[in-house]
Amino acid sequence: MKNHSTKLTVLKVLSDGAFHSGEALGTRIGISRAAVSKHIQGIQQWGLDIYRVQGKGYQLAQPLNMLDADYLQNQVSNPVELFPVIDSTNQYMLDRISTLSSGAVCLAEHQEQGRGRRGRKWVSSFGTNLYLSMYWRLEAGVAAAMGLSLIVGVAIVEAIEQLGIEGVKLKWPNDVYYQDKKLAGILVEMSGQTGGAANLVIGMGMNLSMRDRDNEIDQPFTTLSEVIGNDHFDRNQLAVAFIQAWDRALHHYEQVGMQDFVERWNRTDNFINRPVKLIMGQKIVTGIARGIDDHGGIRIETEHGMETYIGGEISLRSNE
Repeated sequence: MKNHSTKLTVLKVLSDGAFHSGEALGTRIGISRAAVSKHIQGIQQWGLDIYRVQGKGYQLAQPLNMLDADYLQNQVSNPVELFPVIDSTNQYMLDRISTLSSGAVCLAEHQEQGRGRRGRKWVSSFGTNLYLSMYWRLEAGVAAAMGLSLIVGVAIVEAIEQLGIEGVKLKWPNDVYYQDKKLAGILVEMSGQTGGAANLVIGMGMNLSMRDRDNEIDQPFTTLSEVIGNDHFDRNQLAVAFIQAWDRALHHYEQVGMQDFVERWNRTDNFINRPVKLIMGQKIVTGIARGIDDHGGIRIETEHGMETYIGGEISLRSNE
């Protein structure tokens, strides 16, 4: 991976949101004003807006709350790695499964090749969202991993509620919603053979304070800033809350399976008792969503009766 230490030092100085002259930045870091300018351009390529005003210097469009690896590691028992820039936190862990211990965590300030379900691109700007992946070795095997995105979704919503934030819901099988808009996505990737343990990498991308210029997303989305009405939250505390919640939920799932999570999921289901359509390739099923069953499948009341499915994507029928 590239060494971004100088850019990060520049960014940490600018993170207070105040003006800093090129000369002062250069003196503080030990580089020339020309080098400062070059690093500023590199930082802008990470998706951050930096203003330059004659006589004042450089200023971030708004203060930046950067993740702190030491703080995170001191708060959780899971091994934590933090990268300023990475291709994909999930891919990083998938490439190193043989060296990881169950519960290991990878976070990044910026993903250059973040991906969502079905290979969709996950739009990423430096330091404005939360990108978190966890490796988990599930001894029960691949079959037991089918509903894992549901378990993690429940853990995410309950962690948010414990922080005093209400109204966040879940969309089957792997999205976090608020007022019918996407707040976060969950991606579970695995390797393993039938009869053996499943090696799982669980990733989440959560929109915290994305800018209007992040316009590559092709669906309605929201941010945590919009949910709570301000930017007064600590990304480090959020990360800790999610790591701890995932760890608890996954350990509990290993012990009891889906049974304790069905009611918890249905309580937070954004689409329950609403008219939906389920899209599975060329097939479309319409009906009323009735939550999930004991195996994590979605239950839809159709004109033919109650039907259960384990694949596909749902949306509100009114959105056709």
